[in-house]
Amino acid sequence: MLEIKKQSLSETFSIYADKRMLKILLLGAISGFPWVLIGSSLSLWLKEDGLSRSTIGWAGLIFGVYAFNYLWAPLVDRVQIPFLTKKIGHRRGWIVLMQITILFSLILWSITSPTENLIFVISVGLIIAIASATQDITVDALRIEQIGENEGKAMAAGAAIAVVGWWSGYKLGGVLSLFSAELLQNSGIENYWQITFLILGILVILMNIGLMFINESDVSDRQNKQKENDKLISDQLGNENILKKFLTWIGGTISGPIISFFKKNGFSIALGILGFVFLFKVGEAFLGRMSIIFYKEIGFSKSDIAIYSKTLGWITTVIFTLLGGLFVIRSGVLKAMFLAGIIMASTNLLFSVLAWSERSEILFAIAVIFDDIAAAFATVAFVAFISLLVDRTYTATQYALLASIGTAGRTTLASSSGALVDWLNGDWGIFFIFTALMVIPSLIILWIMRNKLKLNEK
Repeated sequence: MLEIKKQSLSETFSIYADKRMLKILLLGAISGFPWVLIGSSLSLWLKEDGLSRSTIGWAGLIFGVYAFNYLWAPLVDRVQIPFLTKKIGHRRGWIVLMQITILFSLILWSITSPTENLIFVISVGLIIAIASATQDITVDALRIEQIGENEGKAMAAGAAIAVVGWWSGYKLGGVLSLFSAELLQNSGIENYWQITFLILGILVILMNIGLMFINESDVSDRQNKQKENDKLISDQLGNENILKKFLTWIGGTISGPIISFFKKNGFSIALGILGFVFLFKVGEAFLGRMSIIFYKEIGFSKSDIAIYSKTLGWITTVIFTLLGGLFVIRSGVLKAMFLAGIIMASTNLLFSVLAWSERSEILFAIAVIFDDIAAAFATVAFVAFISLLVDRTYTATQYALLASIGTAGRTTLASSSGALVDWLNGDWGIFFIFTALMVIPSLIILWIMRNKLKLNEK
């Protein structure tokens, strides 16, 4: 069980200096970078090729695969990749395979056009999403395995660093994407987005080089526990045969983590947790899905977006993620979750003010900064919350389950974001008010079950 204990400021920040945090930072960046590709880069590419807001919004359905990666999480835990597993390890083998898939997908994007073959472009985006969602399973497992089971303080700090890494991959990848696209466009290159994707492919290669410096823990203990669980199931199934072996494997890898989760929390509380996780960041997702379209429509250039939303946003995110980690450690994850919800709703209203005002870089910067503060605080609290809920025996699968359910809320519901803006006749101010109100149902659920959650934060 993960423990999070109160500590002094100096003690907390000294934990961040642990050399293992650098490895976790890189893992977070590897996880966050693909969201640049299928998020802001794809959205702006489609926008500049003349596609509608609704089309761009519905294209975001490809994010929905993140909601279902728990279905194949047991496979990622158990199946070995030919050649790669023996050469570089089980976890790294899976990550490298998915990174190669993403790299190949970028090459495919570089030789096509959305206006000529939209279905193909979206299909390639779906491949990137599947590869990214798959690698996230093993990235999270490898991140958690960098820290000992009883190192509660280090685990809490690792959650903050993982969020910093994710946002670093997302934000800095976005900076590279937007500046490259604008530079190429201003140079008169027609297919500037296609060349940009090749440049982003170089970043993929560099991250995989860095991955080779992250060691894997001994897998024998995990494998032994898996075998023990398999034997318990096998003993209940009678005579040895092929069907029995199959049912044993299914039971041990899929049903075990789910049964464990409901047994630990109780049926009603477990359902409440799933409902909260599903709804908590829906409003943020609606805003995030349409934000770059909003910036473009009110007159900001790609370089403006890169400076304020990506570069400045990244600095803000790093600082307040670390501070958010400190708050979680000292005040508890439940208080942090309530505060994060309130901050997210409040900052969304700033975008309403921006929408109803004349074009202002200062107001733009303020809205972006506060939005990034809210996102950083909410994400680190959310990661810590999930980490507290999982059974360490089934860490990878249960974490994937909870994370994917949270993603389901953000992706499936937020796919209608463009349609909502169109339904509101392009009234961005009202749209952002709607996004602010979306956090309320999740906070009500959390309030109802606050005293029944089995969280060890000592």
